[in-house]
Parts: sequence; structure tokens; C-alpha cells
Amino acid sequence: MKKIGITGQNGFVGTYLYNVLGLYPDKYQRIEFKKEFFNHEDKLDEFVQKCDVIIHLAAMNRHKDPLVIYYNNIDLVKKLTDSLRRVQSKAHIIFSSSSQEEKDNLYGKSKKEGRTLLADWAVESGGKFTGMIVPNVFGPFGKPEYNSFIATFCHKLINGNAPSIDNDSDVKLIYVAELVEEIIRIIDISKTDNVYHIQHTSIKKVSEVLAKLENYKKLYFENGHIPELESRFDINLFNTFRSYINPEKHFPIKFKLNKDNRGAFVEIIRLGVGGQCSFSTTVPGITRGNHYHTRKIERFAVIKGKALIKLRKINDDQASEFFLDGDEPAYVDMPIWYTHSIKNIGNQDLYTIFWINEVFDASDADTHFLEV
Repeated sequence: MKKIGITGQNGFVGTYLYNVLGLYPDKYQRIEFKKEFFNHEDKLDEFVQKCDVIIHLAAMNRHKDPLVIYYNNIDLVKKLTDSLRRVQSKAHIIFSSSSQEEKDNLYGKSKKEGRTLLADWAVESGGKFTGMIVPNVFGPFGKPEYNSFIATFCHKLINGNAPSIDNDSDVKLIYVAELVEEIIRIIDISKTDNVYHIQHTSIKKVSEVLAKLENYKKLYFENGHIPELESRFDINLFNTFRSYINPEKHFPIKFKLNKDNRGAFVEIIRLGVGGQCSFSTTVPGITRGNHYHTRKIERFAVIKGKALIKLRKINDDQASEFFLDGDEPAYVDMPIWYTHSIKNIGNQDLYTIFWINEVFDASDADTHFLEV
């Protein structure tokens, strides 16, 4: 079992990597890191000494003064290398640099010089080093105006603002889950390379991305329709967009209930994508679910009976609750990385329709059990 620490554990990529490593408790032991360790040599040394692998993600990306970015990022690398020397660590250090290295800016310069400092440490100490050159990363829960232009666009669209394009260029992109998969591969094979270029998985014009997001807003956010998702990039972008929706403000959404002398009719979902639709009955007092997905798009539609749906983002303590009643049919969509459950809180059977965008595959179920 490899003992793995992540500086920047609570950042965008760090959180995703930390959570994915947690899916394999028999293979990886996560060593907790807190940003204040950088200000306490004893705590940093204790952390470094415990680790077989350290992924150095901690860095500053944005500041009004580029010199602050430069000195901050160099300082973090120097503190890490000083600690590695003090404890005589032979850990495998994986450093996240950026394609900005190729550009004439202080952020890129800080990344290139930081990578060089760590490569020098590895030669001097006999340690292992991998210096990743990473393209533009996007994905759920990124910080607007900081991590990615996609995060900024999503946040603005959800909050009723109009995004603007400063430079409609082609951008090389990688989804955060794809980057994390590559980092884990580097860990597993102990790959060492001072300059290791992580390959982008798509190239998109900024305007093309914005057009897709504006379509998601119109179809999904405003009308509840699942848009046409033609590629893995589209699914990843759609899940990224969904992550900026506040479930408590958006759900549950009532269906249009059509009644006449024959009875009632409700349209459950309009789809631009396939998947699997299921129907269930749940007896009073029983709870289904208590699991989360990392990529799947899922809808719970209550058409008869009374239900309590709970959602909780996996790193948070606070759960959101939604009370649904089949007398006014409604639905709640499950965000990725939110554990969720549905309980029959009525006195009769609960009727629920479940839709998910993938046909169930037991060998790759993307279903991870966790109590809400």
C-alpha cells in the first residue's frame, strides 16, 4: 500500500484526486495535508516523512500582482525541498506544472523554476521526480475567475449573467477526472520524467464551449431537458455545468400534471441522450440509495406516494432534504459526487421512476456506497 500525500489537498484538482484515491482503500493510504503545514517545519517534516508519494499541487494561480504569484509558488517549492532534505526523504515527488511554462508570464516562470528545483533535489538525493506539464483543466466545483474559464462561464450562466470572450482561441483541455487518472497511473508505475507532457483530450474554441453551455442553460437549467451529449467531452462539460447549480435552490421541480376524465398524465423526461429508465415501488419506511456517482447523470421522479430525498456532497457534513408528493409529481436530479437516498415517508407504496444516462454495467457501475 502506497502512502500518498497531496499538497493543495483542498484545491480543485487536489480534492478530486483525494476523493478518487479514497475509492481504493486497500491500495492507497491518504496522508492528510493542511496548508498551514507550510508555516510549521515540524508539521511539514512529519507529513513528508510519512509519504511514499507526494503530489505537489499547492500553488497560486491568480493575483492582481504577478510577483506575488511568482514568489508564493517558488517559496512553497523551497519549503517542500527543504523538508525533503531535512528528513532525507526518498519519496516520489509528482509536480503539477503548466503549459503556461511556454509563455512569458510570471506564473509560468514560477512553475518552470519550481519544477527545476524539485528535479535538482531528486538528482542530489536519489529521490524520484515527475514534472507534469498540464494543459487547461476543467471539471466540477472549480473556482470561478480562478481555475478555468469554463468555471467562470458556468457560474455566470447559472447566476443570470452573460459571459464575455476576451480571446476566442483554440484551447487544449483535459477533464479533471482524466488528469487524475493519469496521475494515478504515474503513481502506480513510479514513472519518472523531469518534463512529462500530459496530453490534452480535446481542443475547443472558447466560443464553441460557451455555445454548448448556453444550450445547457436553456434546455436543462430552464426547461429540465437532458441535452444531446454526443461525446465524452459533452458529458464531462454537462456534468461540470450541473455542479454549479445549487440543489436547494433548484429542486424539486414539479412536472406538468395533465388530468381529464381518463385520469392523469405526466411527461417524465425529454432526452437528447439514451440510457436506462427504471420503475420501482418502495414500501413505507424503506430507504433506497445511499450511494454516489462520479460521472453518471440521474433523475429521481416521484409519481405516487410521499418521499424524502436527501443529498450530501461527499466532503460536506450538511445534507439537503427534499419532500416530494405524488399528488404533485416532481423530480430531483442527482449531482455527481453527491451521495443520495430516497425514503418512503408515507403510508402507501412509493412509486418512483429512475432515469440514468448509462445502461447498467456491473463491471463498471460507478456506484459508491456512502450513507447520506
